[in-house]
Amino acid sequence: MKTEDMIRAVQKKLGIDVDGRAGPQTWGAIYQVIVRPQAEPRVAFTAPQDKANDRSEKVIATLLPEVRPYARALFFKARDKGIAINIISGTRTFEEQDKLYAKGRSEKGPKVTNARGGYSNHNFGIAFDIGVFSGNRYLPESPLYKAVGALGMELGLDWGGNWKSIVDQPHFELRPKWAGDMSERSMLAELRSRRELGEDIA
Repeated sequence: MKTEDMIRAVQKKLGIDVDGRAGPQTWGAIYQVIVRPQAEPRVAFTAPQDKANDRSEKVIATLLPEVRPYARALFFKARDKGIAINIISGTRTFEEQDKLYAKGRSEKGPKVTNARGGYSNHNFGIAFDIGVFSGNRYLPESPLYKAVGALGMELGLDWGGNWKSIVDQPHFELRPKWAGDMSERSMLAELRSRRELGEDIA
């Protein structure tokens, strides 16, 4: 039996999303069954019943089902380290992306993105942005973004803080399994094609 088939069988048994990928939701559910009855967890995993706060959950709901547990896992992992974050941006329409692209170009303000509609991972439900908070105060700049970036990479997310053109420390994304070592440009072209054909993005 292939590893992915074994993971799918475990996921089905645990009653969680069946995708063949051993991500945070899978490990969290395994932890709940095997370890938690014996000891309190040291790290906050995402079991099926774990939810972030209402503000973050509204954004998480816009993401692909495969991406949602990763966003929640980052929320809890940061909280476990004493860092308060919210998931503040998720999936955008092509039109919403074009409006952001216009900033610093045809509209006033600084440039915030190099991506037009259809050329951002936010347009396909695989990317989200976080905000670091101190109480209720949003911190647009903080060294804590780098700390959260490291936590996200530990989960298997790609982090915008590693980008070369526009460094985007609040940005995280989960590349589809089929993307492998594809370049960002090739992956986005495939995402657009799959969307036009009505095919599964994940």
